[in-house]
Order: sequence, then structure tokens, then C-alpha cells
Amino acid sequence: MKEMARLARLVAKLRSPTGCPWDRAQDHVSLIPYLKEEAREVEKALRRGEWHDIEDELGDLLLQILLHAQIEDEQGRFDLEDVARSQYLKLRRRHPHVFGGTKFKTPKEVLRNWDRIKSVERGRRAADVRRRLARRRA
Repeated sequence: MKEMARLARLVAKLRSPTGCPWDRAQDHVSLIPYLKEEAREVEKALRRGEWHDIEDELGDLLLQILLHAQIEDEQGRFDLEDVARSQYLKLRRRHPHVFGGTKFKTPKEVLRNWDRIKSVERGRRAADVRRRLARRRA
């Protein structure tokens, strides 16, 4: 993960006061077209099946993720480590057939359970948001 940390530091430098004016001017909304473009380019590279193109395009998509995480880090809301932790925990929860006692025989069963877990998580998240809003109003 040494290279990931090095890349994250580079993105932070690009957005710093002594960094790049273009990178500093970006926000989540202004980056949306680039995020979409890079995702399309990853898809094209995957369909072509050329590993060197896939590596390059995944790097471009990774840059978009790092930029969005850096923007949030600057606001003090979360950072790249939080994104990685959140994804790790989500994958553990959504794979009880790997990390728990649940067993599935088919990919279809796995997907059906994934969707069920995702629905429960969304319900909990919505309830958490409502509780936080109620506390602010009180």
C-alpha cells in the first residue's frame, strides 16, 4: 500500500495552496463529468481485455476517487482511510456466506441475500439520519 499512500499524498499536494489551480478549483459536482468519463474508459478497456489499458484506466478512475476523498478530508468529514474502512466493513457484512455461518449454493442466492442486507442497511442509515436531524432541532 506504499504506492497508494504516495499517490494520496500527491493528490493532497495538488489540491494544496501551493498545488495546481485547476485541482484546487474542483469540487464534487465539477468532477462528475470526469468520473463518468473515466468509468466509461475503464469499461472499454475491460471489454478490449488489454491488461496495460485496464491498468492505466483503473488508475485514472482511482484518481477520481482520491480527489473526492481529499475534498472530504479537507472539510474534516472523512478521508481515504475512512472510505477503505467503510468498504471493508460493508463487504464483511454482505458476505455472511464467507465470513459467517450462512451457506449459499448459487450466485443468484448470494445476490438475493446481498440485496436483502443492502435494504436493511439503507433502512438503518435513514433512521440514523432522522435521529441526527431530530437532535439538531431539539
